[in-house]
Amino acid sequence: MSLSQKTISGLFWTFCQQFGVQAINFIVSIVLARLLMPEDFGLIGMLSIFISLGGTLVDSGLTSSLIRTVNPDQRDFSTVFFINLAASIVIYIILFFCAPLIADFYNKSILIDMIRVYSLTFIINAFVSVQGIRLSKEMNFKLLMTIRIPSIIGGGILGVVLAFNGFGVWSLVYMNLFQSLLSAVQLWLRSGWRPSILFDKERYITHFNFGYKLTLSGILEVIYINVYNIIIGKYFSAAQLGFYTRAQSLKQLPVDNISKALNKVTYPLFSSIQDNDAKLKMAYQKLMLQVIFWIAPILVLLAIIAEPLFRFLIGEKWLPAVPYFQILCAVGIMYPLNSYNLNILKVKGRSDVFLKLEIIKKVIITIGIVCAVPFGIYGLLYFQLIFSFIAFFINTWYSGRMINYYVGEQLKDILPEILLALIVGVVIWTVDNHYFKPNVSIDVIRISIVGILYFGIYLSISYLSKMPATVDFKKLVLKR
Repeated sequence: MSLSQKTISGLFWTFCQQFGVQAINFIVSIVLARLLMPEDFGLIGMLSIFISLGGTLVDSGLTSSLIRTVNPDQRDFSTVFFINLAASIVIYIILFFCAPLIADFYNKSILIDMIRVYSLTFIINAFVSVQGIRLSKEMNFKLLMTIRIPSIIGGGILGVVLAFNGFGVWSLVYMNLFQSLLSAVQLWLRSGWRPSILFDKERYITHFNFGYKLTLSGILEVIYINVYNIIIGKYFSAAQLGFYTRAQSLKQLPVDNISKALNKVTYPLFSSIQDNDAKLKMAYQKLMLQVIFWIAPILVLLAIIAEPLFRFLIGEKWLPAVPYFQILCAVGIMYPLNSYNLNILKVKGRSDVFLKLEIIKKVIITIGIVCAVPFGIYGLLYFQLIFSFIAFFINTWYSGRMINYYVGEQLKDILPEILLALIVGVVIWTVDNHYFKPNVSIDVIRISIVGILYFGIYLSISYLSKMPATVDFKKLVLKR
């Protein structure tokens, strides 16, 4: 199978997995949001930084090194396997004994047992991290899909049953633990790979030298992604943190579906053409245009219909999360651009530059958060929005020079799509507020009408103006 065929096949099965997983998660989250209280989701939000940090430290950037390594063998895979497994046990022990300190910080004693149970996912995932990476490197996303989706379904069913029977926040903890266990068992049995009892010090040093910089960058990223959870959880109520995390998770739904699905395929793809700057630039350009073409209008539309959407899906008790969600939708537009620019640095082997940029950005975030905290949650949210644009310029300044795709050229390519999404959004928002909001009492009807009008106008204008993303999409899907 040629590289292009592998890429198209990988995209197809990755999107099937991503959309399948997100659709199931979406349904489960709606049911759980109606059964549980915002405080329950707030408690999980308090744990997010520790779970994310543990996952980053367990991986240590070694799996990213495996993906970009040309023709890795059993020594590479087995070495990384045992390092990850050992790291997972160490991290679990550390979190086990630090759990009381974390609970004291938030003044929530229930967090002690939650951390000690939830953190078992580190050890479970470490047993199969290499198997998953091997399948990704081989672009066998079909098998990954048939493993991931049943795991999500099984965990979701357990979570809903427990929530219905009054387990509260523990239904979320056991749901995630069971999902990891189901996925691990399937990967172990179906991946076709087992570790050998060997450890190659030289291979480890090679992977470590590349991976440790990504790990340090990942730690900084995790801390600063979750710093809002920490601040809100510490200085505001668990309910407010629950509103924030719910808004964030709903915003991430389209972002994860499109950008992360593509990311799984494009990182191995970019790695395979890392020495051909012309091809790398062309692939990145087409990818970026396609992602923004779909993500920008979806997020703008979601911001417009946020109030009826929240009320229809998860009920009146979640309406305080609506303004949070609308601001975060604007933040989400820039997310894939930042992610893909950083991927260029990784495939070029410049984890040193990657780390440098993360340090620079985190210094800016620290200063910004200190300035924003006195303005409350909204100060933090608007700072996130401002910083998403700052991060784009920082990331693009460096990565763009590596493939001759500079900031100005990238802006010239993406601005027409973003501006079109915003202009159509202003028109539809005006129509919604003047005609539908006062007259349409049934939320699903209002959502449907606004959605059809928005995408009808957006797609018509983009097609008639022959936007590059529209032309590429026609060639890819319609073959003409």
